Amino acid sequence: MRPEPLPKPLKVLLLEGIHPLARELFSDEGCAVEQAGTLLPDQLRARLTDTTVLGVRSKTRLPAELLSEAKDLLAVGCFCIGTDHVDLAAARRLGIPVFNAPLGNTRSVAELIVAELVLLSRQLGQRNGELHRGVWHRTAAGAREVRGKTLGIVGYGNIGSQVSVLAEAMGMRVVFFDILPKAPLGGARSRASLGEVLRESDFVTLHVPETALTRGMIGGPQLAEMKKGAHLLNASRGSVVEVSALADALKSGKLAGAALDVFPDEPDRDSEDFRSELQGLDNVILTPHIGGATQEAYSAIAQEVPTALIRFLKGGATTGAVNFPPIELPPSPGSHRIVNIHRNHPSALSEIHRALHGLGARILAQALVTEDEIGYLLLDTAPETSSAVRTVIAALEASIRTRLLA
Repeated sequence: MRPEPLPKPLKVLLLEGIHPLARELFSDEGCAVEQAGTLLPDQLRARLTDTTVLGVRSKTRLPAELLSEAKDLLAVGCFCIGTDHVDLAAARRLGIPVFNAPLGNTRSVAELIVAELVLLSRQLGQRNGELHRGVWHRTAAGAREVRGKTLGIVGYGNIGSQVSVLAEAMGMRVVFFDILPKAPLGGARSRASLGEVLRESDFVTLHVPETALTRGMIGGPQLAEMKKGAHLLNASRGSVVEVSALADALKSGKLAGAALDVFPDEPDRDSEDFRSELQGLDNVILTPHIGGATQEAYSAIAQEVPTALIRFLKGGATTGAVNFPPIELPPSPGSHRIVNIHRNHPSALSEIHRALHGLGARILAQALVTEDEIGYLLLDTAPETSSAVRTVIAALEASIRTRLLA
């Protein structure tokens, strides 16, 4: 049976051209939905004063200061894989779970990488540019098949593993490195270090998040370790590659080519100018952060993220949140649910139970998970005492945010 819509209208703000399916899903639940393009910080601050759920893609930055001013904000949905544009720690402290789309665009990014492998190996960028300039240069010099070549994948997650499968289907040999143990798919083989992958591969593709460990992870020393005539591809985060070092490696002939979809500094709006040291190099493919930009990916993400957000709004489920402990509690018939986020003090749960005992409240089900500085509690109580329970719990010193889901 399909759950009933949300008990009261909630305001959802969707930015950056999110697929219309997301609006439909929220509207079906009785939410008031507004859509807009990319907003400047002051514009976004004004719109967040009464927003309940915010949906963004990768251009909208959400620092701690902005989040702290959004008093009604219950959750953020990132309609993309990356979440480095959101201050996740601050959102957690404020009781705001952040959801993303780890699966929706994996195939689109993987297909772009495979296409670029062929483009680079056959030097199609150079040949295309020459013909546009009126130069007929029919040559096989430097052009090779990808079959039989070694692809090194750095980061063997959802996208990296998909690239692995597609590359093997084209006859490539696949090696990979990941900081976490990962089960290889097909004939792929793991390597113990980044250096091993760099030294062994004809093509290296990067699929890592932006962290303290990955910022600048491919610089001069790492490029020097790569094979002469190898290729580098990056569709992860712009900060992972030192662009000046890459430009030097390409100009010197150390690398035969590169393909970049992400950059350290990207324009906030489509109308803004873009500048890079890699511009003008005919053995480099540059694309404007479109790895996941397909209609299929946008549609899948527009289903994935709202589904998770609605489950949180209606039942408190945080499965899929990147900054909250995962928790789900099946609904108890004939009950009202209290959702409580509190600071993870040693006595916090004891204080909650003492308050409930003082009310004589009947508890039908309960689930608690703690992580870092917060505790997350789902509590099903009898309808006749639910309002009082919510009031008492919200008033406790440790409480950050408390909601009653009738």
